[in-house]
Amino acid sequence: MSVKNKGPLPGGGSDDHPPVSRQRRAVLRHLRGRTEPVTAADLAAECGLHSNTVREHLDALVDARLAARERAPAAGRGRPAWLYRARAPQQSAVREYAGLATVLAARIARTSPDPRADALAAGEEWGRALLAGQEPARDPGEARARVLVLLEEIGFAPQPDGPDGTAREVRLPRCPFVEAAREYPGVVCAVHEGLVRAGLAALGGDAEQVALHPFAEPDACRLSLDAGPHGPSGDDAAGGDR
Repeated sequence: MSVKNKGPLPGGGSDDHPPVSRQRRAVLRHLRGRTEPVTAADLAAECGLHSNTVREHLDALVDARLAARERAPAAGRGRPAWLYRARAPQQSAVREYAGLATVLAARIARTSPDPRADALAAGEEWGRALLAGQEPARDPGEARARVLVLLEEIGFAPQPDGPDGTAREVRLPRCPFVEAAREYPGVVCAVHEGLVRAGLAALGGDAEQVALHPFAEPDACRLSLDAGPHGPSGDDAAGGDR
């Protein structure tokens, strides 16, 4: 099978887990939208939050090496204000395994009597391993939000169609294994679907509602979190030619 479009850009998560707070991630998104360093007060006005709250989030982002802090140039009396800027995203170690992912996908595609089923099972094991020991979510909305955080950490840069907890459709403009996925979408993308399914199940969400639509757009895949048990996924939605 080959795909008709290039699909997502290569993805890369951060070497350190980014903060899981939805509000903190919103602050980081605003900070990344700035081309020049900004004060906490200016960013607070943009985010619609209290400046002390934003300052706490910024300091945590600095500790996580997702942001940098520097003093503004001195101007008159008093200590200069702190300025904050987003750091360039660090490439995740997961990218180093892209070649291995291609080899494993090829082997599954060649030797498995049911490549999709085996790939889903592998992805589910991956998801359970990543979330082992975590407390279940308080409700399905929180489960969806925490799965999106996991996908962001891995490098998919998820773009939900609404607030994380209410998202039903998610755009995935990046993929840490996109080269392998272009060659073996029926395998690699099924692994990713299995990852999401297991993640939701581990957190108390509805895993049966998950469907991944590989290369659904010229520059992104799409993830449905409310697709129903018979929603399109895998080879039927891979946007490819057999």
